[in-house]
Formats: sequence, structure tokens, C-alpha cells
Amino acid sequence: MPYTDPIVTLLGPWSAQLTFETILLRMGVSLVLSAIIGCERSSKRHSAGLRTFILVSLACTTAMLVDTYLCTTMGSNLFLISAAAVVSLSVISVNSTLFSSRSQIKGLTTSVGLWFCGIIGLALGGGYYTVTLVGFVVLMCGLALFPSLELYLKNRSNHFEVHLELKNRQYLQDFVTTIRRLGLIIDDIELNPAYIHSGLSVYSIAISISSQELRKYKTHSQIIEALATLDYVYHIEEMKG
Repeated sequence: MPYTDPIVTLLGPWSAQLTFETILLRMGVSLVLSAIIGCERSSKRHSAGLRTFILVSLACTTAMLVDTYLCTTMGSNLFLISAAAVVSLSVISVNSTLFSSRSQIKGLTTSVGLWFCGIIGLALGGGYYTVTLVGFVVLMCGLALFPSLELYLKNRSNHFEVHLELKNRQYLQDFVTTIRRLGLIIDDIELNPAYIHSGLSVYSIAISISSQELRKYKTHSQIIEALATLDYVYHIEEMKG
């Protein structure tokens, strides 16, 4: 059974055709939806903001419109421009993901959001209005509503990583001993070479919570706050994935 877009049914058959009016409609909707997504990212001070999301969405919508025109007028069955847009978007998304000096991944969520925004633009360019709006709502929920739940689950998990700055390398053994006394297990320790000439000994440490009492009553934040009170700890914070 062929798919009938509910929004096309609501607007009328004209909205499914490739005309000047539908081009303006799809480009306008693409602009508005991507602007909303971009504003959400910009409000949280992410590198890819309003203009980036708008340009990506409009580019993908335009690519699909051109491919649709070629299929209609020349009988082509290959959506080459749209495929090239997806490949280019993947490259842009990967390149916008960075590693900080603390070995933390930066911009991963924004990169995926940028890629998703481009896919929404392609769907809109193809005239799939309902798919576009559902994808937009799902993306906004993922960006705006789920971070709090994700933070809660991460703060209650049995595994986490910390960025640790010690005043001297000789204190590493003392830190390890303290960790074990608290009922924690060190899964991995990695020296961070970015701070090698800073006078500090800096490590990325993967930790597991083995104590049942800690699992029940303590969050990662509380454990890190306790470790931060050690005299030889210059700075400690949880690494965010």
C-alpha cells in the first residue's frame, strides 16, 4: 500500500508536487525548524550554532529538491546530489568533534544533531512533511529533555572517569591507596602528556564503585567532592563523554 503523507492530505495534492510554491514552502519550513534547533545549541554555547544548522538544513533540502527535479524531468533514479550531501555532512560532523586537553570528547552531541538536522532537511526536500516534523520533535526532545535524565543515570552508574591533577607525581600512590580504602577500583590510569611541563602530574583515571554502600548512597559528584579535599589534589573533576 503506497504511503500517503497526512500533512499532504491536509494541505492538498499541490503540496506533494514540485512547484515554485512548494519549493518556497519546503525551504521556509527548513529554515524555521533548523533555526529552532540552532537556537537550542547556541543557548548552550556549542560551537555549531544557529547559522551552521540553518545552512546545513537548507543545503540538504536544496539537494533533495534538485534530485527530485532530475528524477521528474529526466527520469533519473539516482539521488546523487543528496548522497553527496550526506557524505559531506558526515565529514563535517566528524570534523566538528574535538578532543580537549583533558582527553574529553567535545561537541559529539552537536555533531550528531547537525547530521540529524541534515537528514530532516533531506526528508523535507523530498516532500515528507510528517516524517520531517516527527524527526524534528524527536531531535528536540533528545537535545532539550534527555540531558537531565542522562546526567542522573551517569551520576548513579558504577563506572566513571576523572581528570586528576596532583601537585606532585609522588602522590599518585597515596591517591591510589585512598581510592581503594573508599571501596573504589581503578580500572585504568593514563598520564596526560599535555601537562608535562606544567609542574603538575595530570592523569585520566577510570574508576569502578565496588562498595555496596557507595553504590546505594553516594553519587559521582559526592565522591569527587570528597577526593578534592585531599591536600595533594590540585584539581579533580569527572570527565564527560
